[in-house]
Amino acid sequence: MRRFLTAALLCAFMGATVPASAHATDAATTDNQPKDLNVLFWSQDQRDAAFRTMETVPKVVVHTIGAGGSVYPLPTGEPIDLGLDVEAYMASQRNAGLIIIQDGKIRLEKYALGYGAAGRWTSFSVAKSFTSTLVGAAVKDGYIKSLDDKVTAYIPGLKGSAYDDVSVRQLLTMTSGVKWNEDYTDPKSDVAQFNLQQPVAGEDITVSYMKTLPREAPAGSKWVYKTGETNLIGVLVSSATGKTLSAYLSEKVWKPFGMEQDAVWMLGPTGHEISGCCMSASLRDYARFGQFMLNGGVAGGHKVVPDDWLSSATVKQADIDLPGRGYGYQWWTNDDGSFAAQGIFGQGIFIDPARKLVIASNGNWPTATDPEGVGKAREAFYKAVQSAVDKGK
Repeated sequence: MRRFLTAALLCAFMGATVPASAHATDAATTDNQPKDLNVLFWSQDQRDAAFRTMETVPKVVVHTIGAGGSVYPLPTGEPIDLGLDVEAYMASQRNAGLIIIQDGKIRLEKYALGYGAAGRWTSFSVAKSFTSTLVGAAVKDGYIKSLDDKVTAYIPGLKGSAYDDVSVRQLLTMTSGVKWNEDYTDPKSDVAQFNLQQPVAGEDITVSYMKTLPREAPAGSKWVYKTGETNLIGVLVSSATGKTLSAYLSEKVWKPFGMEQDAVWMLGPTGHEISGCCMSASLRDYARFGQFMLNGGVAGGHKVVPDDWLSSATVKQADIDLPGRGYGYQWWTNDDGSFAAQGIFGQGIFIDPARKLVIASNGNWPTATDPEGVGKAREAFYKAVQSAVDKGK
């Protein structure tokens, strides 16, 4: 799983020359504030500080995802008895925040690492699942006619490339068949290179690079995790709707569903949201997004996505060679019907429709991925919560 989770790390923090119309902060560097944008080389203390205030890191530029006036209520429910030491679990995960919502009620909510309910925390690849949902909204609104449309119908800059053969659906499921190297340890890999080249004037830097890639398999025949393709999905949505991802997410979900706080979305070198990464929102609002999914994609009394969207987006569309797991439309899926958004350093939203359960966590694992088994421990924690719900605790 290591190479599947590291791509956003590199593509997100390379380059920051963006339009002055966006919000940028050039705060003075302190001992606990990173001096560059390569998160791999930040100290743990720097990550603790920066993850909750990414928009203040020098040279980071963001768009705001505006919240509305009415807040979706999350009443307090009966505390859940998990039969384990939650504080010790959080310490082992280096969780900054952990919330369990079951049947629409908060059954556990705890914070650490100097973080609290009023703050934001970065998402890393959890943002992929938000981007996917915006595709559903664009289909519902008629901006995207069909998932079987070719990607080039919405991103003309890709015409004449390997993406001529790729559908929107295949982009969503990462089954394009276009060759891609996701190895972040290789300085010549695609994920290390694609934000370093000179973009074509008037074209997103992702498009400028992705159109140069060769085909390695027929479209639809092979799954390979490609954060670059999630960035293409974001370009596609903006191209189809004529709106920034931040504005469209605010319009379709953030305001009408009743998110409590504004969120922000980091921009890439050519001024577009990094759609495979790097939203920052409050823990409760990440959980509310899980509740939005549980509620059938309804916000403000209106269905945001097509009627069949969730039943397709959150089930296995591609085999990822892991028993019991798969990949949907930018969601990690489980054969028991649960699904999750995941990001490096321990970010996650776990959703179990059968149990009306949402678990959202923000964190700062000791390393970006999982050499020490913290991810397996999180999976065990999810199962413990499911078991407690089944027992009526």
